[in-house]
Amino acid sequence: MRIEQAGAVVFGGASGLGAATVRRLSAEGARVVIADLNLEAAEALAAEVGGTAVHCDVLDADQVQAAVDAAGEADRGLRISVVCAGLATPAKLLGRDGPSSLDRFETVIRVNLLGTINAMRIAAAAISSLEPDDDGERGVLVQTASAAAYDGQIGQVAYAASKGGVVGLTLPIARELAAHGIRVVTIAPGLFKTPLLAGLPDQVQNELAKTVPFPPRLGEPHEYADLVEHIATNRMLNGEVIRLDGALRMAAR
Repeated sequence: MRIEQAGAVVFGGASGLGAATVRRLSAEGARVVIADLNLEAAEALAAEVGGTAVHCDVLDADQVQAAVDAAGEADRGLRISVVCAGLATPAKLLGRDGPSSLDRFETVIRVNLLGTINAMRIAAAAISSLEPDDDGERGVLVQTASAAAYDGQIGQVAYAASKGGVVGLTLPIARELAAHGIRVVTIAPGLFKTPLLAGLPDQVQNELAKTVPFPPRLGEPHEYADLVEHIATNRMLNGEVIRLDGALRMAAR
């Protein structure tokens, strides 16, 4: 698919993997909408890349619709949707005083899984209304899972479950949307230099980097964005979950 002059929306696009994706798609000529809870950061990035910032909670259908509508104003309409929004709040099944509060699990699962579904369903509806290109393609949906979907650590009950859900929905939605010329691909990153990890002490970051077989370092956000760009332009990538983790297999702790 041609990225130039295409509309794109990046949910959770104001920082980390999302911000790198915004910069990459913008550099390739897309008109990008940055949809994020942090409107101030989104506006700053929009000013940098010539994009559009909107305040967006992925669980709010009206706010997601507004972001999708804004991306649809591009010359070629909305063609690319990327979901990077999510939470990684830790919680064990059992706390010191018994079972952990159900709310702690529910919030993470709602944002990471239902929020992803909400963004996908609204973006897919908009993309499906567009004219297809020469080989019938209308657009692509890219989601973010995690290596934790496969080897979640202790304390990642809700996070691993939510990302496992994103992995599980990839193929059935790809099969469904094939009739509309829409591809569906999920990226499962390992340890990346997101704001969460970047805030850790250097010693901790170095120890985490040593757990990655090769390259023995944390991933750079632009490497995630590299893959998003490739997914957008490679029509044979569909219905797949791609681990982007340097062969990392996380230990129990």
